[in-house]
Amino acid sequence: MFRRSAGSGRAMALSGVRVLELAGLAPAPLCGMILADFGARVVRVDRAPRSAVATDVQGRGKRSLALDLKRPPGAAALRRLCGGADVLIEPFRHGVMEKLGLGPEVLLHENPRLIYARLTGFGQTGKYAKSAGHDINYVALSGVLSKLGRKGENPYAPLNLLADFAGGGVLCALGIIIALYERTISGKGQVVDASMVEGIAYISSFLWKSQNLGLWNRPRGENLLDSGAPFYETYKTSDGKFMAVGAIEPQFYDQLIKGLGLDSSKLPSQLSFSDWPEMKKKFASIFAQKTQSEWCRIFDGTDACVTPVLSFDDAPLHQHNKQRSSFIKNDQEEISPRPAPLLSRTPAVPSFERDPFIGEHTEEVLLEYGFTQEEIAKLYSDKVIESNKLKANL
Repeated sequence: MFRRSAGSGRAMALSGVRVLELAGLAPAPLCGMILADFGARVVRVDRAPRSAVATDVQGRGKRSLALDLKRPPGAAALRRLCGGADVLIEPFRHGVMEKLGLGPEVLLHENPRLIYARLTGFGQTGKYAKSAGHDINYVALSGVLSKLGRKGENPYAPLNLLADFAGGGVLCALGIIIALYERTISGKGQVVDASMVEGIAYISSFLWKSQNLGLWNRPRGENLLDSGAPFYETYKTSDGKFMAVGAIEPQFYDQLIKGLGLDSSKLPSQLSFSDWPEMKKKFASIFAQKTQSEWCRIFDGTDACVTPVLSFDDAPLHQHNKQRSSFIKNDQEEISPRPAPLLSRTPAVPSFERDPFIGEHTEEVLLEYGFTQEEIAKLYSDKVIESNKLKANL
């Protein structure tokens, strides 16, 4: 049911790439995990003194080094580490790294091949560059939040998926890969300025570029894809579950109508906006008469574009997801999505080990990057680094 990736002896697409990820929340950890899943050697640089527990639940495949960057010896140690790295991911507000003497001017001078990825909400310039914010603020400033919500309701943010992860972590990883590719031509690194506001705006390019097509000229919640249409909606079933309907094209809509047991000749036109509210009520009353499983038996194998709304418990057990091994289980029996997309020759081989404890690999990483035992001992005595070996071995 849960596949353990085969071919772990094969080199992955990012094998040999050395990444330093400064510990942060949500988007930067996803960015680092994507790189690790596809073979990069990712070191998460955690803060020392360390917290009781790591806040990074996306630590798969990473190692942890605990380092106090606020002290000059700690900042100097990171500078040295960056001299042997390919990528640095930093998630701080504009100016923080410069105050530490770790800005791109310094690090790229010392290592011209370094890809310096700056992942922030508002970017490195502009009025809000030094301001605090969260996913909802970034989605709001991008213009996208104004499109999200049902008729007569306030706009709503769909969890923190859009800016933090899609526009942030994923697009930052894309920027890093692009910069790494360009480096094979120029031999030079560069700065990746990944703004979550701009990231989610870019993700929403279709919305911007389709405004003249008539898809979005009605108020929020009354359009084709924003819950206005009865054929692009979710409906509750008799057992309290839900079905998702996406029958946009006429031929798919016809199959939806057939599956619902309706006569299309007695119904208004599919695109009769004025009839949409009444059609929604009709569809809802019909879906409420059968269980989710019963509706799946009716619509599976058709092109009606009707699928069950699966819970996190149910999604890994669905036949389609099982056949594709879309979910994996680690050594702690935790289930998570398999890395995507699939590569035919150099697929991702995610780690099945538990996420690292803060400071678990401090000495190992420093030795790997050329520090001597004496230098490491001095960093310990200066309380610049920490190790968590004892807890890790329990």
